[in-house]
Amino acid sequence: MQLLRLGPVGQEIPAVTHDGTTYDLRPLTAGTGGDLDGRFLAADGVARTRAALAAGELPVLEGADGLRVGAPIARPTAVVCVGQNYAAHARESGAEPPRLPIIFFKHPNTVVGPDDTVPIPPGADKVDWEVELAIVVGKRASYLSSVDEALEHVAGYTVVDDVSERTWQLEDSLGQWSKGKCGPAFLPTGPALVPADEVDAGDLRLRSWVNGEPRQDSSTADMIAGVAQIVHHLSQYMALEPGDLICTGTPEGVALSGRFPYLADGDVVEVEIDGLGRQRHAFADAPVPATAQA
Repeated sequence: MQLLRLGPVGQEIPAVTHDGTTYDLRPLTAGTGGDLDGRFLAADGVARTRAALAAGELPVLEGADGLRVGAPIARPTAVVCVGQNYAAHARESGAEPPRLPIIFFKHPNTVVGPDDTVPIPPGADKVDWEVELAIVVGKRASYLSSVDEALEHVAGYTVVDDVSERTWQLEDSLGQWSKGKCGPAFLPTGPALVPADEVDAGDLRLRSWVNGEPRQDSSTADMIAGVAQIVHHLSQYMALEPGDLICTGTPEGVALSGRFPYLADGDVVEVEIDGLGRQRHAFADAPVPATAQA
């Protein structure tokens, strides 16, 4: 079962794909605001979707194959990210694996569809790709007493490309990475939310390509902090809310390593995690605002 949002930007239809057929989820989401968001997840939306599928209560979404794929979660209240969570990536970044998870934030408006074009901001010259497993929070998590209870707060998982501008991240931010992480559309997300109980998040192959050439190829088994550890750790410092996204870090093979060029106008990035789906998005120079040209 995969939860999706399909349609034009701002008009996405909540949907679910099961056994090759896509169904309209609007009959289920109507009571929580009409979308796949934190309210739907907090209202046991995943279990209710399963029950509705089993009972044959959802209509087929006609023409689903021709619709744009949006981000599978609408309006996350927070996007929390873990840095240098793969030892090899930490080393290629010039750092030792961290003693505790490194945390930074992306603005929620960075979340876009998995195949939407990503604009390269004016003045950006070190735009990088990062395939990552993202956790979707399903239940509020605050001051969890143990790692063992952390997974109870996970609704599911999705794929993200944690796009970064390295000069802004590492030179202009003075140690706070978020300046280099928050450009518009800097978090292609999806294509789907896959329920947590259908995923072995500890052993997923994740890969990336630029213009068809392989870049990253690793496994979540190499993460320094696993999903449960990340959720528990974050809950000691903040309250995680339903619908929040947690990006869990990227493996080696990014442009920051010095082995590959940074992204430029016209480049196409693909990222994939086995069992969760694949993205394909182009990068294009953003138009310079008229006020900046004056």
